Amino acid sequence: MKFSEMHRSMKIIGIILIIYAVLVATHEGEFWPFSIYPMFSQAGNPWTRAMVLDVTEADDEAYWHSQTLDNKAGSPVALRNFGVDQIDYSNFMTQTENWTPERRDALRAMFGSHRIGDQHLLAAKVHGEIVGEDSVVVRIEPFLLITADSVYKNPLLDETHYYNEPD
Repeated sequence: MKFSEMHRSMKIIGIILIIYAVLVATHEGEFWPFSIYPMFSQAGNPWTRAMVLDVTEADDEAYWHSQTLDNKAGSPVALRNFGVDQIDYSNFMTQTENWTPERRDALRAMFGSHRIGDQHLLAAKVHGEIVGEDSVVVRIEPFLLITADSVYKNPLLDETHYYNEPD
C-alpha cells in the first residue's frame, strides 16, 4: 500500500468519525449505541412496569401476596378494553410517589367506573431483573385494588410504598 493510499484511507476514517461525533452530539445521545432509550442504554438493569389483573373470582386473601407470571391470582386485563393507554398507565403507576386519595381516584377514573362494573381490578407493579448469566426473575407486587366505587391499598405493604415524604 502506498503512502498516498494510506493517507487517503486515514482521511476517510477521520471524516467518518467526525460525522459520527457530530451526530451523537447534536442528537443528545440518540444515535445508537449511545441511545437514551432503555432498550439500548439500560439493558440488563432491573426494571419495573405495571399490569392489571382481573381478580373478581380470586380469593380475597390470595391476590394481596407477591406473585409470579406462572402463578397469578387473576387473568391479565387488556387495557384497551377500558380505553386506557398501556404507556400512560405504566407511567402513572411507576412514577407516582405519593398515592394520595386524589391520585387513587384519578387511577379509578382512568378506567371509568361504568367500564369497571362489578369487576375487581388489581393494579400491580411488575419487577424484573437478571439473575445469574442467563435467567430473568419477574415478580408481581399487588399494589392497588380498583373497584367501581373505590381504590384499596395492599394491606400487606408498608405505607412507605405509597408515600415518599421529601427530606
